[in-house]
Amino acid sequence: MDEGRSDLATLVDLREVDETQVAVVGGKAAHLGVLSRIDGVRVPAGICVTTTAFRRALAQTPSVDEFLDQLSRLGPDDREAIGALSAEIRRSIEKTPIPGDLVTAITGALAGFGEEAAYAVRSSATAEDSPTASFAGQQDTYLNVVGPEAVLRHVSRCWASLFTERAVVYRLRNGVDHRAVQMAVVVQQMVFPDAAGILFTADPVSGDRRVATVDASFGLGEALVSGLVNPDVFTVRDDEVVTTAVAAKQRAVVAVSGGGTREVAIDPQRQEQPALTEAQVVRLVRLGRRIEAHFGRPQDIEWCLVDDDFLIVQSRPITTLFPVPPASDQENHVYLSVGHQQMMTDAMRPLGLSMWQLTAMAPMLEAGGRLFVDAIRLLASPGRAGFLEMVGKSDPLMRDALQTLLDRPGFVPTTPVDDGGPARLPTGGASVETDPAIVTELVERNEASLAALRRDIATVTGTALFDFLLEAFEEHKRILAEPLNMQAIMAGMEATWWLNDRLYEWLGEKNAADTLTLSAPGNITSEMGLALLDVADQIRPHPEVVAFLRGVEDDGFLDELPKLPGGAAARDAIEAYLDRYGMRCVGEIDITRPRWSERPSTLVPVILDNVRLFEPGAARWRFEQGQQQARQKAQEVLTRLRALPDGEQKADETERMIDRVRTFVGYREYPKYGIVSRYFVYKQALLDEAERLVRAGVLTEREDVFYLTFQEFHEVVRSHQLDDDLIRQRTDAFRSYQALTPPRVMTSDGEVLTGAYRRDDVPAGALIGVPVSAGTVEGRARVILDMAQADLEAGDILVTAHTDPSWTPLFVGIAGLVTEVGGLMTHGAVIAREYGLPAVVSVLDATRLIRDGQRIRVHGSDGYVEILP
Repeated sequence: MDEGRSDLATLVDLREVDETQVAVVGGKAAHLGVLSRIDGVRVPAGICVTTTAFRRALAQTPSVDEFLDQLSRLGPDDREAIGALSAEIRRSIEKTPIPGDLVTAITGALAGFGEEAAYAVRSSATAEDSPTASFAGQQDTYLNVVGPEAVLRHVSRCWASLFTERAVVYRLRNGVDHRAVQMAVVVQQMVFPDAAGILFTADPVSGDRRVATVDASFGLGEALVSGLVNPDVFTVRDDEVVTTAVAAKQRAVVAVSGGGTREVAIDPQRQEQPALTEAQVVRLVRLGRRIEAHFGRPQDIEWCLVDDDFLIVQSRPITTLFPVPPASDQENHVYLSVGHQQMMTDAMRPLGLSMWQLTAMAPMLEAGGRLFVDAIRLLASPGRAGFLEMVGKSDPLMRDALQTLLDRPGFVPTTPVDDGGPARLPTGGASVETDPAIVTELVERNEASLAALRRDIATVTGTALFDFLLEAFEEHKRILAEPLNMQAIMAGMEATWWLNDRLYEWLGEKNAADTLTLSAPGNITSEMGLALLDVADQIRPHPEVVAFLRGVEDDGFLDELPKLPGGAAARDAIEAYLDRYGMRCVGEIDITRPRWSERPSTLVPVILDNVRLFEPGAARWRFEQGQQQARQKAQEVLTRLRALPDGEQKADETERMIDRVRTFVGYREYPKYGIVSRYFVYKQALLDEAERLVRAGVLTEREDVFYLTFQEFHEVVRSHQLDDDLIRQRTDAFRSYQALTPPRVMTSDGEVLTGAYRRDDVPAGALIGVPVSAGTVEGRARVILDMAQADLEAGDILVTAHTDPSWTPLFVGIAGLVTEVGGLMTHGAVIAREYGLPAVVSVLDATRLIRDGQRIRVHGSDGYVEILP
């Protein structure tokens, strides 16, 4: 091999690299190379030992391959095995001599800096400092490395640090293949600073992009990073230092003559002096804004101060910030999470996002794999009070967050905003009569429209399918916006609120409507849960079927069932259930999620729980029991009302409202059922189209289309061309979005507003939420994030992040419900009342604060949860 070509392949000057060379120099070096060319930004000079050198070193260490095979089979929680294997890999790499030509190249490159120059030797992995994952602190940095021999030793250590236990676990948790990550090494001239620290160009806690924070300490930044000292903290907004917290900095880390670093004590008279002046802080933030503008996203920047001049030694994206929805202007905006309203805060794939945008009743913006609506116009409108009241009934934390924003002068305009969109909430207009025939008519209209959709969509393919679907989406929205539909929905909700408010005022009854709505007719979601009890009745008498179902591992089990005694009847029962409800699934607003019909094994654990926990006929018995409790409650409140002053009038009004709530409250669940039914028809047609693209060699897998928007999918069908890199980029982005927690409320500045419960009527230590279904229950908490992993016993209390209608089959077997998301009229709350389950929703961090197996007490009438000893 030509030595010149070898040098070119293994070494490069930092000033010559950029972000297009991440695969060669790693993320850190690529960023440093770009930084060095930004006007006004000083970066210490240095070289990069490229990934080519790393691969050559590994090629001389054959044992690493075997170790990597073993490592890939481990889970992130196998800490003991990971520790042992990663230590073996590091030892093997560090023992392997660096190739002679590489030694010559490195020592030759360093000669220009002086024989005994000092360096910072830093890892630069190809997966780090990316827009979606920083990998911060996962590999090693060595400071004040003096002389070429020491540099060579530390290059080997940096290579080995790719396999520290923390780095291996990080990759396993983030789904990164160990072999896909390569290691380059940055060797830079050492900087001996007066002060050092970190600059965040956006507030890392609130997310506010207009607020920068500066952490500063004396000496090397290592004292701050290692937690040796509390730093001075400055916050800057609009070129002004708005807060300063000066810490007592008792120690610092400094370079030692001859190499290495050590801790030293700070002169007591200097300990409480700020490490930076305010003028220096503002100057540093301006420098950070220049870097942020160049990279196009908020940055986490490591800086050093030398003789009143700033040097930048690292800059990486702040990957923990939730992205801000795009805006076409510079005005203030207030974004509300759609997922918190729809009980599905998980990230969605591009096809799911675009399909919901095309079929939604209001304009929706995408950020971080989630959807948001801009509420600025409603907040600035004369109808703001009604909007806040509606939001409060759905999600009190969201309402409190909005009120916090409204209390700030200047953010929300005092005059209405004219952006061409609706300035009021959609309602049904005039009230509707209490007539069950109205619900029947609405259901029949929807069923007829759905039947027409199924019939007509079967006749179109190719680009014609997409034109057809755009027309179908208009029909979809027309049905939802139909005045009678909105009137029926609002009638049930308003009757519920009326009963709760009046009966509390007149009788002191909290949440009386919870009992009065038990087993209300026509609730498609509660019927779905009870229907699975009927399926269990068909399976329970056949022990061989039950035993077979316990071993089910894939979705082909329905074809095997008829081979067993009683299996044909069991299959018929399951398939009949899927015919009626198979379009549902967890996260059903995302069209890309697998439906029960596509993955029927999802239902098997719930069916087996029903077989084990219930007696035959449980569905009918539970429904009739609910009806009886509702009748008894109605008689009780009417009798008590008649004993009051003006009692007959109050009783008559209440009786009419009870009749009204039982007529309409069940219909509250039907429109969502209709939406999801239509979605399944859309999805089947789109997947058929994707299958044609697979056969034509355009797609590798049909599910690749999930990472395209509807419009992009249409274009691929038209052109028969697809950029495979786009699918990879979207897949990586989706994975990164899954790790983010979406905010309830976010401003156009990126500030996340969580909201708070302002209550003093709960016991100390209790977890506060929203009371949505009356009663108190004590039991074992089962913290379940995946419905398919449910393993419930009678009396258990389900604790989960959020519940959409697909969770309903679990509700028949639990004693209570706690969720992190939800409100009075969201699906989980409605079904909890239907089944008589005490429930508290919108409990912040419930799945983290409550441990699986703990005993808890749920106060469904008062809205809090106690964790019991």
